[in-house]
Amino acid sequence: MATFTTSDGVTLFFKDWGSGQPIVFSHGWPLSSDDWDNQMLFFLQRGFRVIAHDRRGHGRSTQTPDGHDIDHYADEALVAHLDLHDAIHIGHSTGGGEVVRYLARHGEATVRR
Repeated sequence: MATFTTSDGVTLFFKDWGSGQPIVFSHGWPLSSDDWDNQMLFFLQRGFRVIAHDRRGHGRSTQTPDGHDIDHYADEALVAHLDLHDAIHIGHSTGGGEVVRYLARHGEATVRR
């Protein structure tokens, strides 16, 4: 089980499969990284590195009563932890907002699409 701890002490679970150009999947509320498994397997078989996380308070990540706002969701902690570059970001529902906010806050330096 892959996890890391954010600067505010929240442990986040993530899946990180394969190698190649990374695709980061952000799930909707109240789902988890498991909802991306079919898409992850599809892209994994095509040579991509696929990554999905359980957002704080979701799935196997810390069930915390605070930090449930788009700024915390769009924190660059996972991207920094995995040292991702040239990544493709895909989001569904709240995850789509997370991707847009990530780009607005952190720019496109580590993002391909």
